[in-house]
Amino acid sequence: MGELWGNNKLKVPTELIRFLDRGDKLEGTLELAGTFRIESQVKGTVRCKNRLIVGEHAQVEGEIEAVIVTVAGKVDGNVRGTTLVEILPGGVVKGEVFTPSLVMYRGAVLMGNSHMPADAKPARVEEALDFVELNARSAS
Repeated sequence: MGELWGNNKLKVPTELIRFLDRGDKLEGTLELAGTFRIESQVKGTVRCKNRLIVGEHAQVEGEIEAVIVTVAGKVDGNVRGTTLVEILPGGVVKGEVFTPSLVMYRGAVLMGNSHMPADAKPARVEEALDFVELNARSAS
C-alpha cells in the first residue's frame, strides 16, 4: 500500500482507450473525444476527435470520421481520416476513403476509391520505413 499511496506515484497511462466489445451492438451516431476501439457491430456514423481503431472482429456499416483511422475489420461506408487512414491485413473497406495519407498493408482490401487533397505531400522513403518500423514494434 505504501507504493500506491506513499511517496511513489502511481503511473497512470496518459491515454485511455475506450471500446465497444464483441457482442455489443450500436445503431445511431457515436461521437467520441479520445482514442476508441470498436470490436462490435455498428450501424450509423462514428466521429472520433482522435484515433479510431476498427478491430478485426468489428463490422461497421456507415460513415467513419477521425484524425487517424485504423481498419482491421470490415467497414461498409466512407472513411475520412484527417491525418491518416491505414488498412491492416484482413481489413476491408467498401467505400470511399478521404485522407492526405493512406497506408494499405498486404492483405488489405479497398473496394472503392481513395481521395487525397491536391496539396498532400508525398512521404520520403525514410519516413515510410520509420512508420512501418514503429507499427511493427507497437504490434508486438
